[in-house]
Amino acid sequence: MAAQDELNQLERVFLRLGHAETDDQLQDIISKFLPPVLLKLSSVQEGVRKKVMELLVHLNKRIKSRPRIQLPVETLLVQYQDPAAASFVTNFTIIYIKMGYPRLEVDKQCELAPTLLTAMEGKPQPQQDSLMHLLIPTLYHMKYPGDASKKASPFILMERPKTVQLLLEFMLEVLLMPYGFVLNESPTRPSPPSPQGGAVAGAAPGQGLPQPPPGMSVYAAKRVIGEAQWSAEQLEQCKLGIVKFIEAEQVPEVETVVHLVVASSDTRHSVATAADLELKSKQSIVDWNNPLIINKMYKVYLGDIPLKTKGVAVKQELKHEPVSTRVKLKILPHLLRSRLAAECFPANIQVVYDGLFGASTNNKLLSLTLQFVHHICMVCPDSNKPLGLMLLNGLTKLINEYKEDPKLLCLAYSAVGKLSSRMPQLFTKDIALVQQFFESMCKEESDVRLAIQEALSMMVGAYTNLQGALLNLMEALVAAYIVKPEVQVRQVAMKFASTVFARDHVSSRYLLLLAAGDPREEVAGEAQRALKIVPNKKSEKEGSKPMPSFPDMVAYVQEKAAQRLKTPAKYIVGTATLPFNPSAFREIMLYLRMCLAYSAGTTPLSKNLVDMQDDAPAIGRYIHTLLTSDPQPLGSKGAESNPVHVYMDLLQQLLSAIGGIPVMYCLLEVVSVCPEKLAPIFVEKIDWIKSLMNTNKEDMRELAAQLYAVVVSTMSGSELNTAVHNLVKITKDHHSPETQHGAILALGYMVGRYMSKRKEYAIDDSPNKMETGVSKDDDDLVSLATKTIGSFLDNSSALLAVASCTALGEVGRNGSLLIPAEGEGFTKLSTVDNLLARIPSGKETLKMKERSIQTLGSLPVGDGDFPHQKKIIQGLMDSVEAKQVELQFTVGEAITSAAVGTSSGAARDPWTCPEDEYSPPNNVKSNDVVPWVLNAVLSRYIPSQNPHVRQAACIWLLSLVRKLGNHNEIKSHLKEIQTAFISILSDPDELSQDVASKGLGLVYEMGGEGDQQELVSTLVETLMTGKRVKHAVSEDTEVFQGEALGKAPDGQGLNTYKELCSLASDLNQPDLVYKFMNLANHHAMWNSRKGAAFGFNIIAAKAGEQLAPFLPQLVPRLYRYQFDPNMAIRQAMTSIWDALVTDKTLVDKYLKEILQDVISNLTNTTWRVRESSCLALNDLIRGRQADDIIDYLAEMWETLFRVLDDIKESVRKAADIALKTLSKVCARMCESTGTGAQRTVAVMLPTLLEKGIVSNVAEVRSLSIQTLVKISKTAGARLKPHAPRLIPALLEALSTLEPAVLNYLSLRATEQEKSAMDAARLSAAKSSPMMETINMCLQHLDVSVLGELVPRLCELLKSGVGLGTKGGCASVIVSLTVQCPQDLSPYSGKLMSALLSGIHDRSSVMQKAFAFALGHLVRTAKDSSVERLLLKLNTWYLEKEEPVYKSSCVLTLHAISHYSPDVLKGHAGLALPLAFLGMHQLPGPDEEQGESHDATLWSEVWQENVPGSFGGIRLYMTELITITQKALQSQSWKIKAQGAAAMATVAREQTGSLVAPHLGLVLTALLNGLAGRTWAGKEELLIAIGSVVSKCSGELQKPCAGQPTVAEVLELVLKECRKDSLVYKMAALRCAGDVLQSSQEDRFSEVAEILFPLIKKNSPQGVGALRSRDDDDDDDDAKDKERKTDALLCSYETLGKAWPKNQQTQARFQVDVCCLMCEKLKLSTWRVQLSVLQAMKAYFQGLMLLDKSHQDPTTLCLILTETCAALPHPLENKSYSSVRTEALSVVELLVKRTGESEQWDCVPVKSREQLQRSLSTLQTDSRPDLRDKAQELRRHIQSQP
Repeated sequence: MAAQDELNQLERVFLRLGHAETDDQLQDIISKFLPPVLLKLSSVQEGVRKKVMELLVHLNKRIKSRPRIQLPVETLLVQYQDPAAASFVTNFTIIYIKMGYPRLEVDKQCELAPTLLTAMEGKPQPQQDSLMHLLIPTLYHMKYPGDASKKASPFILMERPKTVQLLLEFMLEVLLMPYGFVLNESPTRPSPPSPQGGAVAGAAPGQGLPQPPPGMSVYAAKRVIGEAQWSAEQLEQCKLGIVKFIEAEQVPEVETVVHLVVASSDTRHSVATAADLELKSKQSIVDWNNPLIINKMYKVYLGDIPLKTKGVAVKQELKHEPVSTRVKLKILPHLLRSRLAAECFPANIQVVYDGLFGASTNNKLLSLTLQFVHHICMVCPDSNKPLGLMLLNGLTKLINEYKEDPKLLCLAYSAVGKLSSRMPQLFTKDIALVQQFFESMCKEESDVRLAIQEALSMMVGAYTNLQGALLNLMEALVAAYIVKPEVQVRQVAMKFASTVFARDHVSSRYLLLLAAGDPREEVAGEAQRALKIVPNKKSEKEGSKPMPSFPDMVAYVQEKAAQRLKTPAKYIVGTATLPFNPSAFREIMLYLRMCLAYSAGTTPLSKNLVDMQDDAPAIGRYIHTLLTSDPQPLGSKGAESNPVHVYMDLLQQLLSAIGGIPVMYCLLEVVSVCPEKLAPIFVEKIDWIKSLMNTNKEDMRELAAQLYAVVVSTMSGSELNTAVHNLVKITKDHHSPETQHGAILALGYMVGRYMSKRKEYAIDDSPNKMETGVSKDDDDLVSLATKTIGSFLDNSSALLAVASCTALGEVGRNGSLLIPAEGEGFTKLSTVDNLLARIPSGKETLKMKERSIQTLGSLPVGDGDFPHQKKIIQGLMDSVEAKQVELQFTVGEAITSAAVGTSSGAARDPWTCPEDEYSPPNNVKSNDVVPWVLNAVLSRYIPSQNPHVRQAACIWLLSLVRKLGNHNEIKSHLKEIQTAFISILSDPDELSQDVASKGLGLVYEMGGEGDQQELVSTLVETLMTGKRVKHAVSEDTEVFQGEALGKAPDGQGLNTYKELCSLASDLNQPDLVYKFMNLANHHAMWNSRKGAAFGFNIIAAKAGEQLAPFLPQLVPRLYRYQFDPNMAIRQAMTSIWDALVTDKTLVDKYLKEILQDVISNLTNTTWRVRESSCLALNDLIRGRQADDIIDYLAEMWETLFRVLDDIKESVRKAADIALKTLSKVCARMCESTGTGAQRTVAVMLPTLLEKGIVSNVAEVRSLSIQTLVKISKTAGARLKPHAPRLIPALLEALSTLEPAVLNYLSLRATEQEKSAMDAARLSAAKSSPMMETINMCLQHLDVSVLGELVPRLCELLKSGVGLGTKGGCASVIVSLTVQCPQDLSPYSGKLMSALLSGIHDRSSVMQKAFAFALGHLVRTAKDSSVERLLLKLNTWYLEKEEPVYKSSCVLTLHAISHYSPDVLKGHAGLALPLAFLGMHQLPGPDEEQGESHDATLWSEVWQENVPGSFGGIRLYMTELITITQKALQSQSWKIKAQGAAAMATVAREQTGSLVAPHLGLVLTALLNGLAGRTWAGKEELLIAIGSVVSKCSGELQKPCAGQPTVAEVLELVLKECRKDSLVYKMAALRCAGDVLQSSQEDRFSEVAEILFPLIKKNSPQGVGALRSRDDDDDDDDAKDKERKTDALLCSYETLGKAWPKNQQTQARFQVDVCCLMCEKLKLSTWRVQLSVLQAMKAYFQGLMLLDKSHQDPTTLCLILTETCAALPHPLENKSYSSVRTEALSVVELLVKRTGESEQWDCVPVKSREQLQRSLSTLQTDSRPDLRDKAQELRRHIQSQP
């Protein structure tokens, strides 16, 4: 049965379908029946299903042909989602959804889009695809909310992760789809698949499958194409829609980055640009190390690459192709951003190989791929061996095969370099690669060569541990390339030589030496650096020595030299042939000398010849061993193999050909250290040595002379004799000064050596007669030589004089001068005087002076009986010159030598005996004068007034103490010496201080234990009490030294030492002061040759070790001292710090102690300490973590704030620097997310708010505020608990920080200027950093904080002083109403009363701000509060006189109406009547009626809240009357007038709709207001009465209780007409006129009593009246005239209105009135004429004589005659057409009324003629209407009998 019903229903539907004629009908039926019909498909009856199918087929035909017909898509979608629906039904439903959805309007499609997404959930794949096909095109038209947070976004995707994945996958495929792609299905079907389900293994892959687009699979392409493929334009829109969807952030970024990257590579500009922009904006947010993103990118980039390792093969149809090169170029830059991408193995290597060798690669992709390789090299873990290997193979392959773009090659090479530094193990075995690179370097162009150079330099590290054969290979390689012509090749080869091989590897050193002689500076310099010894560094290879041993190196060089001489590599100079070029040869020789010194057991660091000589004795011992261990006869051939001989040969070879002072020195050294064995070799070569003595270089000659002396001194006596004579002869040869110079020196050195030998024999052998005999001749010889030398002492050539001086010194050092002591000629005395005179002389060179001093010092050394020993010393001491410090060191040495005489170390042979091992022979006569010298220095020179002398004396004393430390005399005078040094400590000169401090240290070290204690206590006492040694001032005292002028003599010099002393005392170890002194100062002097001799660096190192235990106490003090403003102290302490604190973590270790020390010293009484503490604190807190300093934060802020107001400027500056740093550090600490940040905020805010912002120091305030702003930005929600303190404090600051001058200006300004200025001030306050901070805080407030905050705000509102503070409070309240309205509710009342109490501010700007706040606040307030507020405003408005109350009322109500209209509507009964009354407020005397005028604002409030003015008045009638009554009863005249005006408006607006009881109320109120005296604005009442009575006269006729009658009204009004004030009188008259006119009452007699006199009084009399109308301006009193005219106008107007319809009255007044009018017509201005004419019109209209019933021809005749006589005046008025018009209408009225009453004959003939005349003049009038009317009237008059 049911089935039958169903069939019948379906039939009916069929029938209706058939009947549907129009599309609309069809659409209606479909939308009604399609969904239910589809549901029938689930019927169990076959018949029903068949019928449905039939019906659907019919439908389809009709729908398809009519594309306009809409389907019920929405209903179908609901039906489709029904989980209970059968699949059969859903399958059909989706067909119609697909058909209907695209037909919908775009907006409707957008609306349904989210439903499509919901519908997808859990449906079969094809249907999901179909729905996505519908959805994607819609995305282009979707609108998304501008701000994600405001509205829910259209798609709610969070709950459906599966759908989202599907959608994103599909979107990516759409984006990858190329435009206009056609999928070519292959026509032939593939052979049946093999049982495995894939294509046959051997067949072509994917045989028969079409080729999908890049990046997609066949299946994906089919999915996107769907049933109807999109056109290129549609596809572009779809892609744009997808980008928009991503932009709207419907899905998290992580999911969509890949989509954007793909879209940004689109071939259509619109899509690519949109995606690019979006990508750029997300760049910084996206985490490029997210595995999700990177894996997706790799997947898209590579497609599905079959990996051998993965078992399951992807079905061919589902296999994704790699993307096109265009997309790859977009993906790669993003992979470059990611660490993770570089670590993803094997995907990274696949990308690399694809980019380097893929079929579709291009240069751009190659370049990016190489950058990616670089990225991988930087990031990838070192352990990934296969990755490294594959990269290396790829790169080498590329380098070998690629030849196009040199830039890419460069990239490839440098990638290899980077790889080698990451994975050296890959390279170690592969020396072929190095060779290949070297080879390429020789061939490639310069850019590439540079890249290879860089790569090789990086690769060096990989080869540092080579062994065995590989090492040999490398050696051969380097040797081959170190001589190539390309400079870069040589450079890299040199680098390999220096890095790969150990320092003692002979052959590599040799290669480096060749490089060191390279003509190119960059190669040579680098090689020389590599060869130098670096002390204290661990050599790279443990156990390797810093250089090869001397024999090995010599042998190797010898072998190479021999080889090279046979090859073209040899170097020819003149006749000589050298194995190496000169510069390389020199480097080789010097290096051999280094090896020699090193093998001898010293550390050769310096190339300075004097320093090198210090090593000589040790070298001598080593050479002895070398020569003895290999004893070979000198003549034999085998001698060549002894390294020493080889070394000497090479030296000679180089010297002969080229020369060179260091080389000469090396030769001299090797011979001098072992003369008995080596000198004989040179006997045959003596001439060669002589030739060297004639060279043009002075130093060279000096060295050659010494060599000559050494060689000759080993010969036998006779040869010596010959040599001396020979030399004496040469000295006489004046042609060549060079030769003379050499000869003089040679003589000196020879005699010196001879004397020295003689001394030795004298000691060794007992005296021997024979010996003495010989000695006589020799003495003569020596004497001759000495005199010859002496003869040159005064030579005019400085060169020879210096030589002579040097030679004499050399003789004197070794024995006594064999010349007379004194007398004539060349004597010992003359020599001493001569030399002493040279020292202070300004003519002499420094060298001469030095040599003179040295010679003088040497004389008593060789001669125990030297007679002038004291004279020498005295002379030296007296020769002090300013500014010759270096010289004083020499003097010191000379004095020391001269003082001990023969026992001085100067007597030794410096080549063979080191100074510290020298002991003077026993039998030498002692000539020690140390006691005398010491006494002289201490008693005369140290106390001298001349600072230069003091300085020099200090240096001598130091020399004595250092050199003669063991001398008893020195030991017994330690105290005196210490006192001397202390006295020099306070000298202003730095060097003097430094020397003295070093001296003190030495003295202390020398003392015994008892002495030491005494020394310490003396020192401490002197330093701490500041007792100074007084220098007596005599006439010649130099008080200020050079630069000292201008410095205060404040004992500053001692400060440093005082500080050091107090430092030691604080540690309870006063003796440490010596250690400090040793560490403290390091004057540049000590680095000089003379200074270094004292060896203070060793002492300092020792002192540092001894101070280590005191570090905990020292570190805080020293740390602070490093910032001392006194430069000397700062340098001293920094030196100590550097010496002691070698471990930089010490500061962290002692951080607490340092902090405490620094903070406590911030307020020290001494300014220097305060300043240094500030600077130290600044340095200390930089970059610290919160936990380190949080406990001290408050104290730091507070104390620094105090110091910022210090009396001394430099301290203030330092405090400012420290505070700024502290502010930065704190802001950073507040950023972090730990509890530290919360604590920091809690600690800092109280200090900043209580001490900072309120400080009266401007700098403190501004800094506090800057810090608060910074913190508020970084701390965020952590500010919440502190808001109640923070916000009010900042609000107060808004005013306190404003310049005071603004208040002053504001007081002096005019009202307009003041409001403009205040507005600017308020806006400045609102945009100030404080307000910014407040706004930050407000974001985090809630109910927990408001309870505390609101009372403080109220307090500020009531007691706040400044404009900024109040304005700020108002704006905070507004923000609160917006942010937490609910929470604010309980406090609104309090805030409102606070705002109200402040709203009467003098400043209009403040009033507006408070009103603005109230306007927002009423939203959150209780109704009762709002009501109280409005009542208060009403009271103020009506009762307070001051304008400020009025403006507050209007501003507040206006703000409420604007910002909380709903609140106002709720209380409209209270608010709107006030607004209505306010609308009628008149502008004050100084206001102009403009925008800001109160009335304008009031009317806005009224108009915005009533339904039109009329309706509003009706609605609030009672309230309006009440308030106007109150206003009328007010004491204030202004308010009364306002009330009157308001009443008038009520009456005027309610035309005739005023009825009882309102009418009575209104009128009574108005009449009551009339009582009493007149006041400005009272006229308004009369105007109102006039309009009420005239509009409601009908109602007034009806009697009604409480409603005054017209008579009563008239009584009162006429009473007012009798008042004196003319203006008021006129108003009253007008009112009376209106009332009389509307009520038709007859009160004319009373009116006439008032009017007639008024008219007469105001009429112009006499001559003046005859003036023409245009002469108005000539009147003296134009105003008076104007008033009179007004009075006339008013009088006539009232006359017209009051003319009664009463026979008696008319009879009484008609003639008088007529005369009055006619009179005025003749002699008046046009306005009066017009007024008279209008009155005349009313008069004749109501004249009962013209009625048939009341005729009186006589009177009428009289009246008409009078009138006709007067009318020509206005009729003929040429100027004013209005007058003419009105006159014509009077004529017309007369003609009409006389005609009607048939009394025309009462018009006399004369009058008619007059009229006709006047009318005829009008016929020429300019206005056609007047012409016509005049003509018509004239004809009418003519036609009358």
